[in-house]
Amino acid sequence: MSDATLYDRLGDEPAVGAVVDEFYDRVSADERVAHHFEDVDTSAQRSHQTTLLSAVTGGPMGYEGDDMETAHEGLAITDAEFGAIAGRLDAALREFDVDGADREAVMEAVEGFRDDVVAE
Repeated sequence: MSDATLYDRLGDEPAVGAVVDEFYDRVSADERVAHHFEDVDTSAQRSHQTTLLSAVTGGPMGYEGDDMETAHEGLAITDAEFGAIAGRLDAALREFDVDGADREAVMEAVEGFRDDVVAE
């Protein structure tokens, strides 16, 4: 199945959703970044993040939210916090035994958002 997308290799929507749930469980337990999610509707955020992860991995869900810069404007996310949050996603992917190359591809996609998410 050489034409499978990264989304397909991750296991489609149920698996992507499970990774996102694990990711948010880890983020909410990380005192370095949990404060950014205190007043967030976690159910909506998890759904939104599942759609975003689907879109960046070649899945069928189209992302229709704000661009990353607009969505994170005013949140004052530091470079270190971005790194911590990205680390929680990497750990969630590892928890589900995502293949190393596929995990790196997801993390590379996430890294592409750093300049738009981190406050200057």
